[in-house]
Formats: sequence, C-alpha cells, structure tokens
Amino acid sequence: MTPRAADRARFDRATAHLDAPLALVDLDAFDANAEDLLRRAGGKPVRVASKSLRCRALLERALARPGFAGVMSFTLAESLWLARAGFGDVLLAYPSADRAGFAELAADAKLARAVTVMVDDPAQLDLVDAARGDGREEVRVCLELDTSLRLRGGRIRIGARRSPLRDPAELAELARSVARRPGFRLVGVMAYEGHVAGVGDAVVGRPLRSRAVRLMQAVARRELAERRAAVVAAVREVAPDLEFVNGGGTGSVQHTAAEEAVTEVAAGSGLYVPRLFDDYTSFSGRPAALFALPVVRRPGVGAVTVLGGGYPASGAPGRDRLPVPYLPEGLRYDPVEGAGEVQTPLLGSAADDLLIGDKVWFRHAKAGELCERFDRLHLVEGDRVTGAVPTYRGEGRAFL
Repeated sequence: MTPRAADRARFDRATAHLDAPLALVDLDAFDANAEDLLRRAGGKPVRVASKSLRCRALLERALARPGFAGVMSFTLAESLWLARAGFGDVLLAYPSADRAGFAELAADAKLARAVTVMVDDPAQLDLVDAARGDGREEVRVCLELDTSLRLRGGRIRIGARRSPLRDPAELAELARSVARRPGFRLVGVMAYEGHVAGVGDAVVGRPLRSRAVRLMQAVARRELAERRAAVVAAVREVAPDLEFVNGGGTGSVQHTAAEEAVTEVAAGSGLYVPRLFDDYTSFSGRPAALFALPVVRRPGVGAVTVLGGGYPASGAPGRDRLPVPYLPEGLRYDPVEGAGEVQTPLLGSAADDLLIGDKVWFRHAKAGELCERFDRLHLVEGDRVTGAVPTYRGEGRAFL
C-alpha cells in the first residue's frame, strides 16, 4: 500500500460515520509541518498568518507551540475580533479603510495594545484620525516595504503590487510623518516577498520555467536582503525602539530568517500545505487539510460524479487554481466540465472502484480559502476523529 493509499484508508475509517461534503485537518501532519517551519526559521519567531488558517482553534494550537508568536491578520474587523478573543499581538498585514473599526480601535485600550495597523501612505493616517471620534488611544503602526524586483531600470517588475514605498528615504520619511503625529506609534516594518515565498520553482512538466524562477528568486533574495537592511537602518534612525521587522512566507522562511535585519518571519499556509506547495524545492510538507466530496453518480466506465467541488482559489485564473483530486490516486477532471458548482465529473481508472456514497478526497489549491466553504474542520489523529472545531464561517464570520 502506498503512503497515499494508507492515508485514504485512514481518513475513510476516521470519517466513516460522517457524511460528505466535509473537511478535515490531520493533526499529526499539522504538528509536523509546524515543527518544520520552526526548524527553517532557525530560532526566529514565526508569526502565524490567520488568512491561511481561518480557524481560531488551530491558530491557538500553533501559538501554543514555543517558537510561534503573534498573528498576522487580513482585515481590521478580524483583527479586532481576535483581540477581543484574547489574541494579544495581532499585526494587520494590509491597509484598511474601515472607519468604524478605527473608531473602535482608538476608543479601546485593550484593542489598541493588541492590534498593529499597516500603512504605506500618509493618507491612511488621515483616515484613522478622521475616524477616531472621541477615541484617544495611541494606534500602533507598521510600515510596509515594496519587495518587488525591478530590472532594466524599472521597466521590468516582478512581484506583487503592494506598497509604493521602496527606498530607505521613502520609508524614513513616512516614519517621520508617523513620529510627528500625536496618537500614533511606529512599532514595525513588514515586507512580504511573494515572488520568492509564493511562487513554485519546480513545476512538473515545465523545466525551463522552473529554472527561470529559481534564477529570478536567487537574484531577488540578494537584492531584497541588501535593500531591506538599508531600509531598516533608516527607519531605526527615526524609531530606535522599533519592536519588529517581519518578512517572508512559507516558501522563503529559511532565506528570510537568515537576514540579520529581520526579527521574525510570517507563515501560515505551510501548516496546511495546500496543492500550490507541491511545486517548491525549498521545503516539502505533509498535506494536512483536505476535503471530501461524495460520489453521487456513476455515468459510465472510468467516470464518477461527486457533489459540489467548484472551489477555485484566488489569483489569476488557471488550472493551478482548482482543487486537485487527491485520494484515491488516479482521478482527473473532465476537461470540458472542470470543477462544477453543484457537481463535478471525475475521470480515470480509479473511478471504477468507487461506489455511490464513497468519498473522494481533494486538496485545495490554497490554504485558508478552503474554510470559506465549510463551517467546521474535523480533527483527525491516526484513524480517529478526535474533535471538530469551527472555521471563521462556522462562527458566523465572513471578513472578506
């Protein structure tokens, strides 16, 4: 029996009493992935990206492990919700225009101590001030650095379009703007190198592209390490008590952690290990989050139909954004129909061994987006379900 076949047998036994659709997290794999992230971080704290988990219980499980510290959130409403629930260090990774949220933040001492907001433009500070109302609590601020790689004098740009702040002088100037304004305190700098941490460099069947990605990432890491060090030095001249410099992502943890200027790394997807991480040479993890769909039709030889399945991931549309049929091995989408909203045909010789009511196990292309489709995650240890925990959706929360 192959390891994947053994996993299928184990998951089927564990969930035999449960009807699909359902989602699970294999806690043995989750914990092993957590240890791997800590090993790659080389002793620097790992801040958990909540967007990648979207489950409070699993955020707490990760943070209970020594070496993990703090949450990286994705909306201000989520940040305030987590802070009220007892998470004491929440870094909002994206700028916000949530006026009501800023009013709450500035009026509540507990929230103001726990939450740090992201800015890359003085206009964002203006928005906070305009939303304060009677709130006078000091708002913690983090500056974001643009990490994109610029080549040929800037004519070629590789990397996400995030912050407009790129050079040490630009970040130092915004740092001075924060320092001059009452009601704000600069506490951190963040830089997410998505073109290094979030792009696979070993794509099956595309050796030339994979080699080009590896070359690009090597150049990008060197360029960013030098620029990030200069930026941090410039900002520390303005704010010598800077609390943290955050960088990285699951795919670049060991490289980012090696930079002296970085004090902590961020990761989250590496706890679930979704499909997109199959194309990386920097690490290999154990798939921990899966979902099962039931076989409801057998339309012919070499074909079955499962209920649901149209759960594409965000990003540029493409086949790599679809969940992948994982267990049993040997299933594939019908190229004419793909993953459907209500039903999904699957082809392959493995289909002939499936009966009505059997489960087909899938891996999502990304990590936390799976949780927008399910209200609970069944926790599996060995071949038993030992509990179930609500996702954000299961707690009635939809932050985006």
